Amino acid sequence: MSESVAEVAGGHVKCVVWDLDNTVWDGILLEDSDVTLRPGVVEALRELDCRGILHSIASRNEHEAASAKLAELGILDYFLFPQINFGIKSQSIKAIAEAINIGIDTLAFIDDQPFELDEVRHAHPAVTCIDAAELPELVNMPCLKPRFITEDSALRRKLYQDNIRRVSAEESFEGPQEAFLETLEMRFTIARANEDDLQRAVELTERTHQLNTTGKTFDYDELDALRKSDRHMLFVNSLEDRYGTYGKIGLTLVEKKDDAWVICLLLMSCRVMSRGVGMIMIQHLAQQARATGVKLQAEFVETPRNRMMYVTYRFGGFEEVARDGDWSLLQLSEDRPVAFPEYVKVTVDE
Repeated sequence: MSESVAEVAGGHVKCVVWDLDNTVWDGILLEDSDVTLRPGVVEALRELDCRGILHSIASRNEHEAASAKLAELGILDYFLFPQINFGIKSQSIKAIAEAINIGIDTLAFIDDQPFELDEVRHAHPAVTCIDAAELPELVNMPCLKPRFITEDSALRRKLYQDNIRRVSAEESFEGPQEAFLETLEMRFTIARANEDDLQRAVELTERTHQLNTTGKTFDYDELDALRKSDRHMLFVNSLEDRYGTYGKIGLTLVEKKDDAWVICLLLMSCRVMSRGVGMIMIQHLAQQARATGVKLQAEFVETPRNRMMYVTYRFGGFEEVARDGDWSLLQLSEDRPVAFPEYVKVTVDE
């Protein structure tokens, strides 16, 4: 196994980016259209897909011919945002990370050419580079073994494919964004976490970095203890619309103090970044805190990726009342109106 693969942390890869010629199939498509799948490729695609690991392509090929061959081989549907062109592989990999909206450090790249692997390593040192010769051991690599495989994991590719349809509909929609959001018929659910939610909750803390207010991660036992604690509330959120489900997309941890509820963690999946639902959980807590007669506060810990969540709090009426380095405490203004957006139906299941 190559040094780069051996050193990476277990289960951190979210997407595998494949070369095609002499990697997915034996042969070079531009020289001979009668290429055949390499042994083990289909099995690897299926197994990793079941684990919730996505697939894409960075290949120097003619797009239409390569796509037709992938369809003929019955595997085209596995690949999201394939970059099949004659550009530089590192640029294709950057485009994939941006299209999926995940960190480039969560990508793995498989190629049979040492030059291509080195070019990507040089441009993106955080990408896990794998020689195609290691394909027989691919599914056993620690970086491709997530700790938990949840219902959301097994649906992840479908969730992204559904979202591609949403984005296409949005791009063709004429009118303001709020009018488009109304057409989605979104249904947002707020529920207290139960034991069946814990594996997905752990996965959310480990996978969500941009829309995470503190960057904290929790293991299963820690979340189970917090779920049972009289001084804490642990919530999960799910979202559906007319295109299908987004799955469980949010997690919130609240500590109940004598005079305040403190949001210790609030995170949302990047899949819902543009759906206008980021404030709903905060608005629900604000309503409940006011009814209980306590203040609503929120901890924020700045990380390299989560600035958007600080902006969300400030836009939502929170003011900073304390700061210590990267940590800050914010408090919701008592006269701030709190109401759910009209384009979302909110269900609270306590």
